[in-house]
Amino acid sequence: MLDNRKRQIRIIADAFREKCKVGRYGIIDLFKECERCGYKLVRYPMGDSADLGFALKKDNDIIVYTNSSSRLSREIFTLAHEIGHVVLHLNDVKSFIDDSMTIADRSDDEREREANYFAACLLMPVDEIDKFIDLELPDFEKNSISAMDIARMMSEFNVSYEMVLNRLESLSLIDSNKRIQLDTERNITRVGNLLRSIGGNAKLNICSEEIYLPYEYIEYVIYNYNHNAVPRETLEKVLSYYKLTFEDVIDRVIEPSEMQVDLDELMGGLED
Repeated sequence: MLDNRKRQIRIIADAFREKCKVGRYGIIDLFKECERCGYKLVRYPMGDSADLGFALKKDNDIIVYTNSSSRLSREIFTLAHEIGHVVLHLNDVKSFIDDSMTIADRSDDEREREANYFAACLLMPVDEIDKFIDLELPDFEKNSISAMDIARMMSEFNVSYEMVLNRLESLSLIDSNKRIQLDTERNITRVGNLLRSIGGNAKLNICSEEIYLPYEYIEYVIYNYNHNAVPRETLEKVLSYYKLTFEDVIDRVIEPSEMQVDLDELMGGLED
């Protein structure tokens, strides 16, 4: 990626971040910020082997999906990556679907690398990293940072242990040998234990299994029910996520014939 393009992406990431509610260093809740920007956010646990996320343009809507079967810290990075696609690429392409290869920066697609760079700049901007080191690690030196310090950065920036290492190494704040050492410490102590030891956000290291659907999804499912595309069981399952029952929408439904389509298949319909 050319330096000029990196600079453009940093400017775009900074502009997006200025709209967000930020804590001492990190964005407090990127999921809320996504909705505040007018995107239709979908969070659904599709399983470990499923895609991590997607962004697509459907009519006048921007739909962003994240797989909540991922660890929360990874899901947050996935969301930042998909927002990167939205602000950088969706004018030219209608959709992006991302798996562990594209989000791990092993893709040959330049747009995937750009989305990753955007996510890194959005979640851990250089100025905030420098501020953290200055205020929280006054004796910081390249060879003195510990695994517990990395866990503190995780919790403050709401990112994964691996992302902190990636960011520090890319900024030449640690070298490859130090990274290996910190990786080893992480494997011995475990990230969950590190987070608990510093009173950090242990939820970052577990899967939320969150189910979150935009309210328009009710209309979508009712429409499909009325057109014999989904059975009543699917409609009732979706309504339950909104704490509604079939009786609450009885005046808006037409009794269709039964068809065997489950919710996971219905989620795929958002891409059509």
